[in-house]
Formats: sequence, structure tokens, C-alpha cells
Amino acid sequence: MAESVSSCVKRIVDKSPFIHEMLINGILSFSNYASSIQDEVQKVYGKEVKASAIVMALRRYGEELKRENAKTDHGNVEYGIVMKTNIFDVNLVRKDNFISKLGVLYRNISTEKGDFLNITLGSHEVSLAVSEKYRYLVDELTEGEEILNQMNDLVALSLIFTGDFLQTPGIVYEAVRHLAWEQINVIEIVSTMNELTFVIKREDSMKAFDVLQGFLRAS
Repeated sequence: MAESVSSCVKRIVDKSPFIHEMLINGILSFSNYASSIQDEVQKVYGKEVKASAIVMALRRYGEELKRENAKTDHGNVEYGIVMKTNIFDVNLVRKDNFISKLGVLYRNISTEKGDFLNITLGSHEVSLAVSEKYRYLVDELTEGEEILNQMNDLVALSLIFTGDFLQTPGIVYEAVRHLAWEQINVIEIVSTMNELTFVIKREDSMKAFDVLQGFLRAS
């Protein structure tokens, strides 16, 4: 089924958290933005589209976003933030024989003593984020493996929730949206029952801390 002008405009707006935010706050110039995306809308739509039709679609989407934002209720959810520095992150191709080696990390890294360890097993990839002082262990484990990417000097910001975190829609979205608004790139996202952790570059850590400290109140 062919896309409507409205769906084309929504898809373009949704690619930019900044425009998304400006629509919600009612500070976007519809006519100027419509002109700037007219060629892209026409390309997606497959035929000529008048700027006035794009403006109308933007107005409607803006109202829709405002209604959704007004309905957002974070209830009694509260949280604290824990920061851990000196994190090393590596991503590699998943292989069964490598998975069997991971017990070495669990035996040597003690999160109870403040160490950081997160292992994410994807269908085709494995991600390891560990305290930098254990990098030697990771290097030994990954020797000969197909490394996709690795980064050091990272920081983990963990939001520790109390209340109905899992039952409250939109919290992860709001956190990511506010980080994106400040142009903070997230290297890893880790979510458990009552914790949400973002692994980011050290240079972004203080700005990210400030953003996350009040993101529920600001949303």
C-alpha cells in the first residue's frame, strides 16, 4: 500500500530527535521546515507534494505528539544514579567456543567490590564491557577472535529505579531522547529489572549525568 503524505512526513521527522522535540514544544517553523524537506517527502511519496500539504501534516503530527506527551505519566518512579569510570568495551563475532570461555570473567571480576562487568549475547555478536583493569583478561580471551570494534576510557551511568519502572511506558525512550537532544552518543544500553545503564564516552559523562539527573521531571 502506498504511503500517505502524512506518513512520509512522520518518517522524516522521526529520524531527528531535535525536530521531534521542537514539534512537541511548538517552536518549529512549519513553513521553513516544510520547504527544507519538500524534496525528501516527494522522493518518498513518489510524486509532487505541495508545501502546504507538508505544513498540514506537520501541524497534525505536532498535535498528536503533544497529546501523547501530555498523557505520559511516570507515576511514583524514582531513581538514583551510579557512575563507574574506566570501562573497556569490545564487540566481536559470536562463536560457540568463545561463549564457553566467559566463565573466566565471572570468576575474576567482582561487581560486589565495585567492578563493572556486562556481557551481551546477540544472535551474531558478543559485547563485553568491563572495568579497564581487567582488560588483560579480555585480551587473553579474545585472542584469535574476530574483533568488530573496541573502545576504552568509557563511563557507565546506571539509573537505579524504585517503583514501577518495568510497568511504566516510555522511561527508556525519554532517557534516550534527552541524551540524543544533547548529542550524547550511547555506546551500550543495558537494561535489567530495576536498572538502566548507559555506557558512553568519558568526555560526555558529566553532561549525560546532568541530563539523566532530571530527565523524568523535564519530560
